[in-house]
Amino acid sequence: MRPGDLDTSERPFVLIWELTQACGLACDHCRADAQPRRHPDELSTAEGKALLEDAAKFGDGQLVVLSGGDPLVRDDVAELIAHGDDLGLRMTITPSGTGSLTAARIREMADAGLKRMAVSLDGGSPTAHDTFRGEAGSFDETIRAVEDARAAGLPVQVNTTVCRETVDELPAIRDLLTEIGAVMWSVFFLVPVGRGRLLEPVGPERADAVMEWLHEVSETEPFGVKTTEAPQYRRVAMQRRAGAAGTDDGSPGPGAGIERRTGIVAGDGFAFVSHTGEVFPSGFLPESAGNVRDRPVTERYRESPLFRSLRDRDNLSGKCGACPYRHVCGGSRSRAFAHTGDPLASDPLCPFVPEGYEGPLPWDDGDGEPRGVSSGD
Repeated sequence: MRPGDLDTSERPFVLIWELTQACGLACDHCRADAQPRRHPDELSTAEGKALLEDAAKFGDGQLVVLSGGDPLVRDDVAELIAHGDDLGLRMTITPSGTGSLTAARIREMADAGLKRMAVSLDGGSPTAHDTFRGEAGSFDETIRAVEDARAAGLPVQVNTTVCRETVDELPAIRDLLTEIGAVMWSVFFLVPVGRGRLLEPVGPERADAVMEWLHEVSETEPFGVKTTEAPQYRRVAMQRRAGAAGTDDGSPGPGAGIERRTGIVAGDGFAFVSHTGEVFPSGFLPESAGNVRDRPVTERYRESPLFRSLRDRDNLSGKCGACPYRHVCGGSRSRAFAHTGDPLASDPLCPFVPEGYEGPLPWDDGDGEPRGVSSGD
């Protein structure tokens, strides 16, 4: 099922459940600010099954991602996957690249009904990846897990974080994806939350250039490409295709060359349930719409004023609100919140300025960079 096939006012394309924040890694970019030990107030197995039962009410084939921390710190993962699979949910997981991800554990999850496993690669070599992940041997463990997943018949997705430290690794990671037989590359553009606040994002112009390159990759490589917290990728793709046709006038008019479906952003096609049951528009937008222990996630997603405001692109302010691409892009609501405290503000990663727009820009230092970000890309 494609995002454009859904009524995102009724159901998300992606529902992420953070099983735990416990993890043995200390990744530089960690949103969860992961800790070695599990939180005593995590959703229990019974509460987790109730969450999955409610998620099934979104509709057939609802995509559920089990995340963390390291979800495999919990010993009920296979039980939860099997329960979700029985309910008709499309169960996937994003484990950490540690020794917990054994061949036996992968086979157990596959047998329980897991549909896809996602691993993280933030460098094309052991040195680059392990330095970023803060754990020697993480690269080798991840590659071994990919091989074990393929042996178990599980498709593998690779997640990569884009920041100044990793951006030059992208070509090497692309080559590695082809080598290991990944089916999807999910490229996440850094949002400064958790430990990620200590990292430097790429600048807006560099981000657009990377997205143009990713669009080329999507047309030439055997795996799919998608971006996370970078909905401007859709605008870049539209402009690139229209420009190739000699018709680009800076607006998403007829002949733009890409379906004009609403993009998926935090709260609009996307929802996140924390390890303690709080419902957020995204794991990178920590503004709670309530807890699943009080009301079901379906109600939180459909009725919350926060979620409803995020689904109305005409509520956006600044240049995102004036942008002709707002209904196919909408900007990263998580990044806007991280920089301004307002999830409806402009996304500072996007360099596009709508024609005739004379309002404030989400940068103010004259170098085309978001506030607080130095030049040098």
